[in-house]
Amino acid sequence: MPTTHRVMTVNNDLPIRTGAPVHSGKVRSVYWLTKEDSARLIQAQDYDVAPDAELAVMVISDRISAFDCIWHGENGLHGVPGKGAALNTISNHWFELFRQHGLADSHILDVPHPLVWIVQKARPVRIEAICRQYITGSMWRAYSRGERAFCGQTLPEGLSKDQKLDELLITPSTKGILKGIPGVPEADDVNISRSDIERHYQAFQFRAREDIDLYERLLKEGFGVISDALAKLDQIFVDTKFEFGYVTDAGGNEKLIYMDEVGTPDSSRIWDGESYRAGKVIEKSKEAFRQVLLNHFSEPDILLNKDRMPEREALAQNEALPESVIMDVSRTYQGIAETITGRPLSIPADPKQEIVEALSSRYGLIL
Repeated sequence: MPTTHRVMTVNNDLPIRTGAPVHSGKVRSVYWLTKEDSARLIQAQDYDVAPDAELAVMVISDRISAFDCIWHGENGLHGVPGKGAALNTISNHWFELFRQHGLADSHILDVPHPLVWIVQKARPVRIEAICRQYITGSMWRAYSRGERAFCGQTLPEGLSKDQKLDELLITPSTKGILKGIPGVPEADDVNISRSDIERHYQAFQFRAREDIDLYERLLKEGFGVISDALAKLDQIFVDTKFEFGYVTDAGGNEKLIYMDEVGTPDSSRIWDGESYRAGKVIEKSKEAFRQVLLNHFSEPDILLNKDRMPEREALAQNEALPESVIMDVSRTYQGIAETITGRPLSIPADPKQEIVEALSSRYGLIL
């Protein structure tokens, strides 16, 4: 794949009419629509949301984030070709499968373009819900150091690296910095237990205590649907992250929904089944890129130690990775997307122009 292939690197400068400043995350940018445009689209497109719901256009980029930093490659590769399209395509596929199985809805209302979602604003649950079916990664590193308690649950002795667990393990962590919760440090991404959530469910923005059971059920059901589908493709769903929030539908009913992306190489670990059975782990997700980074730099502690964040940020900014590393990531993302969907991945040739045309013709959102 030539390095001249266009990537969507800057995604916060599109001429979309907004009612608030554009929010740019590590990978996605969110354009909050005006109240008038939100109301017009809800009526025109017959979205199942409250008439006064806030809508946004969410545009994904091809940037790649790992260890809380954005990385780039040689020869001007400031993104991974096909990555954004792969993430959106995979999420769309799983959300459709969730609907077929009668699971909860998502925040996505429409898909005008392979890199774009129209979404409704949700009140987020302040938890990153992580499901683990295998012991690997950070959990294995902690286990190998002698830790056995994880989020209020105790793992047995004698486990081996990359071993399948007897049952699905839910290891939630905080989303954002939460203050004033006894026993929960005021820091992002802090492991918490179910008892923490039960005692302080309102601080985590659950509407009611019984919704904790619903959130856990949706976690397990969502994981199961994706895991079963991947197993048919001889791929292993190792672990993943889910996020949830509340929205109100057109009938005035408040409901818990899936937010963000699901089952993607960014939010999950996926292994090749045949290789795993032969005793070798082949990653079909961003974990492969993380391992490359750990092996590429002489001091991997910079990437693993949060106290060295300034050094890490400088490394990501100043160090252009070999082009081959970026293109390996591209092949991984495009390959798993095509495996999951069973069809070639549609990669925009001129992303920004295509997005402008898509949002102008049908939605009337371009300035």
